[in-house]
Amino acid sequence: MRARRPEGRWLLAAAVAALVVVAVVAISLLVWSGMPADQKGAVSDAVAGQILTLLIGAALGVAALVAAVARLVGRYTATARRLTAETRLLLEANPEHRLDRSGPAELTELATAVDDLAERRRVAVREVDSHIRAAQASLTQERNRLAALMAELAAAVIVCNVDGQILLYNAAARSVLGDDAAVGLGRSVFGFIDRDLLAHALDRIEHDSATSSHVAITVRGEQLLQVRVAPFRGPDGGITGFVLLLEDLTDRMNRSTRRDDLLRDLTEGTRSSLASIQAAIETVMDYPDMDADERRQFLGIVREESHLLGRRVETWVAESGAHAGAEWLPTEMSVADLLAVVCRALEREGTVAVSVRHGAADALWVRVDSHALARALAQMAGRLHDEVGVGELTLAATPDGSHAQLEMSWPGPPPRPARFQAWLDQPLTGLAASSARDVVARHGGEIWSGGPAGAAPDLRLLLPLTEAEPQPAPHTSLDLASRPEFYDFGLFDRQQQSLAWADRDLGDLSYTVFDTETTGLDPTGGDQIISVGAVRVVNRRLLRNESFERLVDPQRRVPASSTAVHGITSEMLVGQPTIDVVLPAFARFAADTVLVGHNVGFDMQFLRLAESRTGVQLTQPVLDTLLLDAALHPHHDEHSLEAIAGRLGVAVLGRHTALGDALVTGEVFLGMIPLLQQRGITTLGEASAASRVTLAARLDRSLYNS
Repeated sequence: MRARRPEGRWLLAAAVAALVVVAVVAISLLVWSGMPADQKGAVSDAVAGQILTLLIGAALGVAALVAAVARLVGRYTATARRLTAETRLLLEANPEHRLDRSGPAELTELATAVDDLAERRRVAVREVDSHIRAAQASLTQERNRLAALMAELAAAVIVCNVDGQILLYNAAARSVLGDDAAVGLGRSVFGFIDRDLLAHALDRIEHDSATSSHVAITVRGEQLLQVRVAPFRGPDGGITGFVLLLEDLTDRMNRSTRRDDLLRDLTEGTRSSLASIQAAIETVMDYPDMDADERRQFLGIVREESHLLGRRVETWVAESGAHAGAEWLPTEMSVADLLAVVCRALEREGTVAVSVRHGAADALWVRVDSHALARALAQMAGRLHDEVGVGELTLAATPDGSHAQLEMSWPGPPPRPARFQAWLDQPLTGLAASSARDVVARHGGEIWSGGPAGAAPDLRLLLPLTEAEPQPAPHTSLDLASRPEFYDFGLFDRQQQSLAWADRDLGDLSYTVFDTETTGLDPTGGDQIISVGAVRVVNRRLLRNESFERLVDPQRRVPASSTAVHGITSEMLVGQPTIDVVLPAFARFAADTVLVGHNVGFDMQFLRLAESRTGVQLTQPVLDTLLLDAALHPHHDEHSLEAIAGRLGVAVLGRHTALGDALVTGEVFLGMIPLLQQRGITTLGEASAASRVTLAARLDRSLYNS
């Protein structure tokens, strides 16, 4: 966008003055040529005597003429430019805007005519909108029904496009993941689901015509998630997205573990009580001549242990019912996740120290009952600890043809072969399978102990890969055509681009519009952030339900002068998290988005100082609505948030609260995008460049480097 040079009107004025001078000189020469000789002499003598005065007068006259013409031209051009900018504003952003009718009479008439034309346009638009609303009434009603149904579903549902960008989700999905920053429109599912899982699921579905969905398990922190993946196909049959059904299996794992502990307590307690009862009875029978007091003592032991045994059984019956149904069905999972589950089971046992050595096999997939395998290996580790003295184990996996080989190695001696075989046949606590050997056999695998000569002893478990023996995954039929796309129908066509930030179109980017409130105006003088508010903009829509609002303990008093502006007192901040906690949470919320704020250099100064303390870096680009408005409306003197909102027809509510200001700024920014595009500013790089050439940016360029 090129600005017109202000000296243009002076050049025009000089040209007009030059024409006037040329005309005067030409007329003077014509008059001179027609004079008699005696008159020419008299005129020459008169002019020669006043030559200096005439030259000064002529120069002053020309200067006055130039100034008058420049003022007249400047008045017309400034008014014309203002009317042009306001007309664009009326057409692109605020149809209710009325043009300023001050200025020359001819341009005032033009402004009146434009306002009349705009009013006719407004009437026509209202009529068209009325017809559209009437035509869409039934569609909206049906859409709302689908939205209500989706919101009430107990199943956690997420819909994403082929690039993993979230297009739709329900409240159950956010509840399962338990993190406000994990789920949101436009966010990536790869923040909580491994990218290889979707690729693996797609490969399985494409190569098995009988499979319409795929089930797998993945580990997310302390969570174990079951993910059912079903493709969403477009009109041409190509896959345009995925429907994901999530289930948190962590509670089932905990219930199964608790049931195992109950059964272990019952088994060990019963063995101890029966041993005591047997010893007491045998003593009484072996010594029939013992005195009455000793006999009563041994019978008391029998009575006490019998009661204790009865209470254990009652406890088992009472509690085992609450943990019934915790058996897991075999499910596909990556070898890396299987190692994580086994490691977690060994750590819960607490008998040995465990480490995991990752390798090439981690990306392989197996179909397993992970709980049964984990229990079997945990029991083998317990035997190694109790009978061989092993205190440290290392888990690893290697590819072996069509199988994955899990290795559990340790420093120290190996178990005797006969003893190891006996361990494999010992019953496993709390599982339907009778032994570790049965668990391995059920998976079609092999287990042995040994290792190359001179190497550390190990236990090896060989499991078939899913690609070697494909099995149809259990699935529920999904009516994909009826899935409500009530959040945004157009996002299926908006696959994430792999362009650099600067080359991305403004309409294709996701934004985090934010604002802060502080104890004062001097970040380097000790003032601190006391509130952060933000809202996301995705696909040119302000997502009010995806907001971020946190109070921050500044660990200092809030001055009364600052409280008078934002209403936040020191007492309100007692017990709130510090910026060391809030900034990482905000960084997660704003990940992979462009930051937007009004007079954002002020907020960024505070955040950059906090970055140095927390180690969190906000590396994404930043846009400032103040600078953008200065680029769009250079002839307006007022660029405050209220002034811009007024020009764009945005209602100002909740002013001087962090979230309230963020919401207003978001509405303002959305109104600016079509105005920028109308000026030829369509990419982020062009918007940043337009901001940097404004006067406000030149005052402190360092604040606005993106």
